[in-house]
Amino acid sequence: MTYDFAPLFRTAVGFDRLARLVDTLPQEATSYPPYNIEKTGEDSYRVSLAVAGFAPEDIELTVRDNALLVSGRVAEDAAKGEFLHRGIAARAFQRRFVLAEHVVVEGAELVNGLLNVSLRRVVPESAKPRRIEITTPKAANQTIDTPQLPHAA
Repeated sequence: MTYDFAPLFRTAVGFDRLARLVDTLPQEATSYPPYNIEKTGEDSYRVSLAVAGFAPEDIELTVRDNALLVSGRVAEDAAKGEFLHRGIAARAFQRRFVLAEHVVVEGAELVNGLLNVSLRRVVPESAKPRRIEITTPKAANQTIDTPQLPHAA
């Protein structure tokens, strides 16, 4: 699917990355593994993925082009017995999360089958709002002598 962003670019400055961002969004919706995205503070977030059956070495986290890519692959073990019912999925997966500007991954931990990825928005000083002082040219600051009108007596 292609989007026409020309009307946006006529009135906005610096949004040329928007078209590339839309192109990186996943095209198909997958439901495995299930996940939560939580806001844990003013500028902090947590992405939690249910990855039961996966060990830390089976999961790979990568950040590239403002996207967090979480992928998992369980090594096949021939020593496993015959399953009468297999309800716990152990299939390979790949989840992609688009990160806003200045959002960094602080770390990840695997606890009780949940992979928790901690994110934080770190806005540099140059991107924070700042007040711009308005000045006048020096010539305008000079006082202009105006002739005084005579007072009526």
